Amino acid sequence: MVMTSTVPMRRPADRLRSVLAPLGVAAVAAVAAAYVTAVDPNQPGHYPTCPFLFVTGLYCPGCGSLRAVHALAHGDVLTAVSLNPLTAAAIPFLVYRWAVWALRSWQGRPVRTSLAHPAYLWGLVAVVIVFWVVRNTPWGNFLAP
Repeated sequence: MVMTSTVPMRRPADRLRSVLAPLGVAAVAAVAAAYVTAVDPNQPGHYPTCPFLFVTGLYCPGCGSLRAVHALAHGDVLTAVSLNPLTAAAIPFLVYRWAVWALRSWQGRPVRTSLAHPAYLWGLVAVVIVFWVVRNTPWGNFLAP
């Protein structure tokens, strides 16, 4: 008995159309990363100051992210982690999720994820808020950029 696949063959045009969104996101991310790689955020005058830092004098969860991306782009992982550990941890996760999205889109399979479950979303919000508060305390100053 010969088993046949029930998945219909897809035309190349359909495959290409299905990956346009992941490719668009990759293109935008690549342009942004290339700009941050080329234009050093450690030099004053290239990027605006964080509005939250400017108004309150406190670090937001994103403070240090541009410099962390710049450091990662130049292969300096330890500096990136010291500038913003949340960003340094999020980038590999985001790259992995993008790869899953692109592959499933190419295959014509639905892009299901349990990460949209409210428990995961509230957990992420909690991690960001705790990181935000702790990095602005005297005993959490090692998290400051």
